[in-house]
Amino acid sequence: MSRTPVTPAPGRVAVVGAGPAGMAAALSAHQAGHEVTLFERHAQARPAGNILNLWPAPIRALGLLGVDTDDLGAPCQSEFRNIRGKRRVRVRLPEEVVRDYGGGFIGLLRPDLYERLLAALPPGVLRTGHTLEGVEQDDRVVRLRMADGTVHEADVLIGADGINSLVRRTLWGDSPIRPHHLQLYGGYTLDENVSAPRGLCVLTHSSTVQGAWTAIRSKGRDGFQWWVLGAHDIDRPVPEDLHSAAAGLARGFPDPLPRLIAATDPAQVQSWPIRDRKPLKQWSRGRITLIGDAAHPTSPYAAYGAGMATEDGYFLGRRLAGVDLRNSGAVRRALAAFEAPRKPHTARQSQTAWALGKVFHHAPAPLRPLRDAVLDRTPLFQKVVGEGTPGEILKQLDEIERAEKAFVAAGGRTG
Repeated sequence: MSRTPVTPAPGRVAVVGAGPAGMAAALSAHQAGHEVTLFERHAQARPAGNILNLWPAPIRALGLLGVDTDDLGAPCQSEFRNIRGKRRVRVRLPEEVVRDYGGGFIGLLRPDLYERLLAALPPGVLRTGHTLEGVEQDDRVVRLRMADGTVHEADVLIGADGINSLVRRTLWGDSPIRPHHLQLYGGYTLDENVSAPRGLCVLTHSSTVQGAWTAIRSKGRDGFQWWVLGAHDIDRPVPEDLHSAAAGLARGFPDPLPRLIAATDPAQVQSWPIRDRKPLKQWSRGRITLIGDAAHPTSPYAAYGAGMATEDGYFLGRRLAGVDLRNSGAVRRALAAFEAPRKPHTARQSQTAWALGKVFHHAPAPLRPLRDAVLDRTPLFQKVVGEGTPGEILKQLDEIERAEKAFVAAGGRTG
């Protein structure tokens, strides 16, 4: 006699941190049928930066999470060039990726992504102004102690609370932030009188500075974002005039980078140090796991931190579909299955970003001509980046399709 599978009762999922990772996790866990509470310490969920780039995989994940991705960003083809304009790398994308996403590099503004994510959250899920002060767990439950004295209980806790994660420290203790001794200046312009080629992301390297620009799209308007970065000791103050500092770093770079910086309103220029932490060997313990920068803080040099964080949230929620969250063994198995494929992918991206920063900005002066000769005259860079990036894009898209099939089979609901 056959029996109809019993659908587990909804579990209680708490998410700490309403960035891309936390909001994606909340959406995915909600679609998995669980009761979700998303805690944010600030009075509102707000982006920590201005410019942003996403790969096709997080765009696909966002759409499956019910986020409106229509006209979200400008798809671009990516190229790396030297200071004389010679192309070193072209990221060649498969036809199906170009057909479905327009390019492998989607240029947009970070506030636009937050706006779309917030609009997709079900009413009552997000609780702002809630600061986490402590976490305890046993085999049955996780307890979150808030700064206002309240205690919230959950079956699963997802730490999406950034590079200075309290949840991470609770699980694994403190570990030092790894400074790259690089400072990035970035900005954007939506001035319709500013022209440059559309559909391109161009990353140019001088002997010590990276200067990049890419098309963007924001709320129906076309524009361009740019960034420049170079070596900067963390103990040295950052110039007060960020716009002038950026223009100085871009001096001597090919058009249109200097012109885009000149056309940018100084109020739209930001600066931040590049830093990360070494990858963790394990993200989960008991009923608690980490995602996004709490698990794998990644240098913006990779231009992929927000994308990996979004993917984390998507995949974690999918793994919780059909899981009885009251069963501690089932929870541990689900969290282990979630992090197993994510750890090598995210570690590879963060370590590659660390290595590229060393190669392009901290190479000893006598070795720079040799470095540039290798990059200009051999296929090494093309193989590592030009062929490696499409491979990662396709791999993550395939992972999403497999996860979605399993999710639907487990009774999850999309849209």
